[in-house]
Amino acid sequence: MAILPITVYGDAILRQKAKPVEKIDDEIISLIRDMFETMRNANGIGLAANQVNVDKQIFVVDVSVVEGLEHIKPVAMINPEIILTSDESVIYEEGCLSLPTLTADVERPEIIKVRYLNADEEIVETEADDLFARVILHEYDHLIGKMIPDRVEPKLKKKLQSKLRDIQRRKVDINYPITEKQ
Repeated sequence: MAILPITVYGDAILRQKAKPVEKIDDEIISLIRDMFETMRNANGIGLAANQVNVDKQIFVVDVSVVEGLEHIKPVAMINPEIILTSDESVIYEEGCLSLPTLTADVERPEIIKVRYLNADEEIVETEADDLFARVILHEYDHLIGKMIPDRVEPKLKKKLQSKLRDIQRRKVDINYPITEKQ
């Protein structure tokens, strides 16, 4: 296993729609292991493949480290598809490993259902709520080229511009490896 450098705001891959995984092989399994290790090293609870510079529709989530969510097992979702969202939404502060030092309130559906392939190539449908749903939606956004600044009010996005520039220029103090400036 390896700790991979994380892409940050301004890296082109974060704005591209990720490509579907055609075949789950040893390379994909190894990538998933590395993603879990990279995410945990950075104290994250979710990580998408394009955040480690890989153009594949994969993300990993581990909310079991959050008090009250210990019962939710870590999961890798391959070629995920959001198939249901509730009408009820919740606003909650989000952070992102690709946006170090930046947080913002983001509104998201409270309950979702997601369909994905697991590492054993089985189709799985999972219903999620609260933080688990939020993390899945956040990581899914990465796979379609969206980030927190795309989910906030224009007025707030304007306020965030100087922080976004600092992140893009790698002028942030963080304790995990990030990609070289592209």
